[in-house]
Amino acid sequence: MPDALPDLFHADGVLFDLDGVLTPTAEVHMRAWKAVFDDVFARWDITPPYTDEDYFAYVDGKKRYDGVASLLRSRNVEVPWGSVDDDPSAETICGIGNRKNAAFAASLRSQGIAPFPGSLAVVEALHAAGIPLGVVSSSKNAEEVLAAAGIRSFFRVVIDGVVAEREHLASKPAADMFAAGATALGVDPARSIAVEDATSGAASAAAAGYAVVIGVDRGAGADALRAAGATHVVDDLGVLLPAARTDTPETA
Repeated sequence: MPDALPDLFHADGVLFDLDGVLTPTAEVHMRAWKAVFDDVFARWDITPPYTDEDYFAYVDGKKRYDGVASLLRSRNVEVPWGSVDDDPSAETICGIGNRKNAAFAASLRSQGIAPFPGSLAVVEALHAAGIPLGVVSSSKNAEEVLAAAGIRSFFRVVIDGVVAEREHLASKPAADMFAAGATALGVDPARSIAVEDATSGAASAAAAGYAVVIGVDRGAGADALRAAGATHVVDDLGVLLPAARTDTPETA
């Protein structure tokens, strides 16, 4: 029997990851990472080939450059870190990360983005109820994505990759980013809720002391999310709305 679904409407605050939780940008990120890593692996004769499983294991939820380093380290490949202003053609951690970001930004601007309907419904309902809302995202593109999706105004604070770099916050799964989100929002994590689709993000929220960590399974897997610290796992946030809770079960 699955656990009862949590009540978002009595939380001090709710803090959401962005990519894969609020918007389907995770798919855009995955395509951009695959294009970049396929090229790097082919030119450097790196094996085994890059896969979607690598994305979830080494890249998903992390800050961009940390993801590059983690993935290459999994293949016993070390390259210079470089600097954040490296040209995308540079064969450095930062250059590869910047190459991926250029591909992501081009896709976002050409195709746009829309929030997941269930996630939008939850955000609108919580906002209407006066629950403080925030975004905690490792992406440096978070503000652009939120604006493109038309949902920036719902969130009082955004702790993203830009803030993390400026404030020297460690990448998820460290507690830093979700702890900073709670502080900026002025809420106690022990009475608040975090929502994540990445194992690194679920671990970050759990380490930061959130009472409830909701995992949204967009491909990471319910078991992996629970093992990382998720207290509940759902397929879509829409099931958390009161009208949907009586007849929509939680993910096993």
